[in-house]
Amino acid sequence: MIKPGALVLDVACGAGRHAIAAAERGCDVVAVDQEPDCIRVARATASLRGVSVTWKSEDLTTLEFPEEAFDVVMVFNYLDRKRMGDFKRAVRPGGHLIVETFLETQREFGWGPSSDKHLLKYGELVTLVEPFEVIFAREVIEPVDSRTAAFASVIAQRRK
Repeated sequence: MIKPGALVLDVACGAGRHAIAAAERGCDVVAVDQEPDCIRVARATASLRGVSVTWKSEDLTTLEFPEEAFDVVMVFNYLDRKRMGDFKRAVRPGGHLIVETFLETQREFGWGPSSDKHLLKYGELVTLVEPFEVIFAREVIEPVDSRTAAFASVIAQRRK
């Protein structure tokens, strides 16, 4: 899935960690974030690591994604339920959608998002990626750096 030549879209890329990792694996990557400062940091990091990524600073609430254009669409630490259909439509038949973001339990740990708008209910993520076929799904509480986090993750494939 993340293999040389794959066309990858990283939505809400932040400082570019996932986009850069995909580019280092030979993927052609488009990475989008609405924070220009994040894009500047990501661009500098990619340059230092010798990889090329197409960086875009755009409003994620209104940006139009081309239909069936990407082998992989990645969305980490970002939740916009209204846009989930747009993210799915951007995946080519046979391609994959990878999503990981915070569960509502995250509030208990005193960091990260706290609004219901930005937190998933248990069991919700797998329903948001329907009708894609879920290849992998998890809901976990785990250490992240020196903190604890509650995440839901899914890898789902668009049927051919």
